[in-house]
Amino acid sequence: MKVEALERASASVDEDLREEPGPDLRPEVRGDARPQELLGGVRAAGELGLRRSEFARAVQLGLVRAGPRAPSGAARFARAELDRVRAQEGFPQALRERVETVAGADAGAEVLGTGPSRFTRLARCGHLTPVGYRINRYRAVVWLYLAGELREFAAREPGMLTGAAPPQDRELVAAGADLRPRRWRGRHVGLLLRGTADPWERAAVLASVLPEPDVRQAVPDPAERIVLAALAPPPPYGHPQAPAAAAVAHRLLLAEPPDEVHWYRTSLDFALTGARGQSNSTGERGPT
Repeated sequence: MKVEALERASASVDEDLREEPGPDLRPEVRGDARPQELLGGVRAAGELGLRRSEFARAVQLGLVRAGPRAPSGAARFARAELDRVRAQEGFPQALRERVETVAGADAGAEVLGTGPSRFTRLARCGHLTPVGYRINRYRAVVWLYLAGELREFAAREPGMLTGAAPPQDRELVAAGADLRPRRWRGRHVGLLLRGTADPWERAAVLASVLPEPDVRQAVPDPAERIVLAALAPPPPYGHPQAPAAAAVAHRLLLAEPPDEVHWYRTSLDFALTGARGQSNSTGERGPT
């Protein structure tokens, strides 16, 4: 297992955005390619004219691609990547609009042009997918939504903004359903999987959203569980540090409904089959 993989898995997003003393020049290993300049997250955000939260969202959504990590595990960003982003049409306003978020039902309802109660119902019934969360001082979850997606929904589904709720929504409301955590987890996992092609890292992403007993059942080999734990993704940007708030947020990271757990368990089994196959072909256990 590469030491870099372990370090990469243990680094948090907040560490990724720490200020660094300056650019890091690292040589490429391909032929005679010139060294590329790699910048820390804070400096990269500044060069793109983004606030820290905006830059973190852009990285999360894959709008800004991270380069090779530092030995400490902190993310670095190639100047060529920053140049690519700056060269896009409408920069920087277009990029800011793509990462703009609104927090909670009141702000979300204003963007949709409807009332907070309807917005909450639409979100709880799975029509709107959160992109993040924060825990307020009352230890309540405040969901974050991409403003652009809300505007697209309003334009695409104007009938959902007025009139009676459809039968399926009424059934979900009567059952007290809340699909926001599940929808957020699906999005979160999808973005993480899209960001890596390494089979063991992909398996680690899937294992990270399963309760521990399910992971033990799916991965009976303790050595493999150590690999998956080492490669587990860090909590998303904005995950609270205070123990009480972190405990509330931690529950959002784990699948809960039986059918959701089953889906991730099946996906993990499939990912492990591919990861083990690769390891067998190289003669090594775990990522190489």
